[in-house]
Amino acid sequence: MALRGVWQLQKLIVSYCDWGGSSRGIRAFMETHLPTFKEKNPHLEVVTELIRGQHPHLKGLYKNHNQRVICVKNTTPEDILLHASRLRNALGRKVVKLRTRHVTKHPSVQGTWATALKF
Repeated sequence: MALRGVWQLQKLIVSYCDWGGSSRGIRAFMETHLPTFKEKNPHLEVVTELIRGQHPHLKGLYKNHNQRVICVKNTTPEDILLHASRLRNALGRKVVKLRTRHVTKHPSVQGTWATALKF
């Protein structure tokens, strides 16, 4: 996703094994979908990395120095393309759990409004 017109994903690292069976889907992804993914995203640096004896994964490096790693063991090339596009569309921020259902700068002193009142 672009934040103020700037894509946040800088580099996508595709790690795979040329021998293992769990990398079968990512090898097919690299032959079929990866060239078109590179053409559609010229702002993105895509690097393939051969790691023998390890399960395949996608690693996204963002401008705010965060990284996300997604394991793509035994997945189809279409699912791997979906994961790569989700990495591209993400902002790279950490996931923050909300404490309440609503977020406000000035919380109510009386509490939140509810429809079920018990007298």
